[in-house]
Amino acid sequence: MTDLENGLLNPLGINCLRHFPVYGKVVWGARTLQGADGRASDWKYIPVRRTALFIEESLYRGTKWVVFEHNDEPLWAQVRLAVGAFMHNLFRQGAFQGRSPREAYFVKCDSETTTQNDINLGIVNIDVGFMPLKPAEFVVIRLQQMAGQIEV
Repeated sequence: MTDLENGLLNPLGINCLRHFPVYGKVVWGARTLQGADGRASDWKYIPVRRTALFIEESLYRGTKWVVFEHNDEPLWAQVRLAVGAFMHNLFRQGAFQGRSPREAYFVKCDSETTTQNDINLGIVNIDVGFMPLKPAEFVVIRLQQMAGQIEV
């Protein structure tokens, strides 16, 4: 496929099989099945989806201790601390957009996320959000040539 053909298929969410002299055959793209531009999905890119799956699984495994604790503010504070430390470590490693932790992610676990009804049912709710890095699908290089002034 040519650059032009690939450029037409990419917005449709199609990762093309391309051949390059140095690299051979490669899948050229980072789109998921939700990757068509028209869908405007948060799960458009493979790296974003992988990051979310990693965070979800890590937090699921890392918070199993919660089931043995009293479901109240001291527990919620411990959860915020543990999950916040995990997310902050990812932030320091460059996993998120944003110049500060506040811009890059949030962790919420309190009486707003866990209602009295949730407590009665033995449920702790933890809300975690993050600003994922997105791949650079296209590199655009702009060149400008300045014509010199001719002096007579």
